[in-house]
Amino acid sequence: MIYRDFKGLKLSGLGLGNMRLPVIDGDDSRIDYEKAAAVIRRAYEGGVNYFDTAYGYHGGTSEATVGRALADVPRDSYYLADKFPGFSLENVSRVREIFEEQLQRCATDHFDFYLFHNIYEKNIDMCLDPQYGIMDYLLEQKRAGRIRHLGFSCHGEPRTLERFLDAGRGELEFCQIQLNYVDWSLQHAREKVELLNSRGIPIWVMEGVRGGRLVDLPAETMDKLKALRPEESAVSWAFRFLQSVPGVTVVLSGMGSVEQVEDNLATWSEDRPLNEREFAALTEIGRNLFAKGTVPCTACHYCVSKCPQGLDIPRLLRLYNEAVYSGVPAVSGTIKEISPDKQPGACISCHSCAAVCPQNIEIPETLAKFTEMLGTKE
Repeated sequence: MIYRDFKGLKLSGLGLGNMRLPVIDGDDSRIDYEKAAAVIRRAYEGGVNYFDTAYGYHGGTSEATVGRALADVPRDSYYLADKFPGFSLENVSRVREIFEEQLQRCATDHFDFYLFHNIYEKNIDMCLDPQYGIMDYLLEQKRAGRIRHLGFSCHGEPRTLERFLDAGRGELEFCQIQLNYVDWSLQHAREKVELLNSRGIPIWVMEGVRGGRLVDLPAETMDKLKALRPEESAVSWAFRFLQSVPGVTVVLSGMGSVEQVEDNLATWSEDRPLNEREFAALTEIGRNLFAKGTVPCTACHYCVSKCPQGLDIPRLLRLYNEAVYSGVPAVSGTIKEISPDKQPGACISCHSCAAVCPQNIEIPETLAKFTEMLGTKE
């Protein structure tokens, strides 16, 4: 395992993100504990010492799963990261209550790393509003030793990231951003990296394989990559890219099986950053990879908990993208297998989903367009 220095700590370059653990019957809120524990423990045994969770992951069950799976290993042998869910505006007045609940769920007396979760355009003002005292409370917990290192994750524009850094009073020690070779240009990740490097802020990476989208590449794309490095898989190319970006300290990966853990451990057993030619080729591939008209959903599931219709929005958006890529016939059979009350046309355009989408996807409009593409009516 490759380790990176952070203020005297040796953090594993690969961290386990616990947002995509194995589940039962496709229900995101029902974690298959035995399989999830096997993933967590194999990662730990393989040298991963950074474990990331959050209040809303897996319908609120991720934190307890991580705490339980690591309960019998020394607490000082790993680093636990959690987040305040300010991406949902209903939580901004509940920072004390939520923080205490998180400690209980994780069965710990402190968090090694704690983040403002998903700072972006729709919530930054609320998170900084002194009437809610979020920053003051978290800094108080830091002084008390219940938070060892304070940072934030950000899906917002570079100017939003910069504004939050400015408001952080010099107390924000790291920043987690969506970074991969597609979002290097699509989501302005390059500008964010340059900004954070200029401020001396270490970078944590989320969506390094873009919710799994970079795991299975088109054959012609893999042919181009194999001409450069025949031995690398699609996944390892995504990680080698991140090993090449200045300032990157921890790369989170959601691993849903022990096999995925083993594969990632093998990649992270050595540092093999890209040379200039390889980096240029990969970022060019990233710019061309997604067809015009698709949406940048990463299947984070924030939207699902807000949908009064109970729609599996990430799945519908994935099918929408596939329809854009390959045509409606490619998804029509799958759509027909979905209950009519769970199809795109069941969306009532309440916009609750769009309000919490970190990618700023206009979800109701996209589902309406998908409905039109399918030739169905509400």
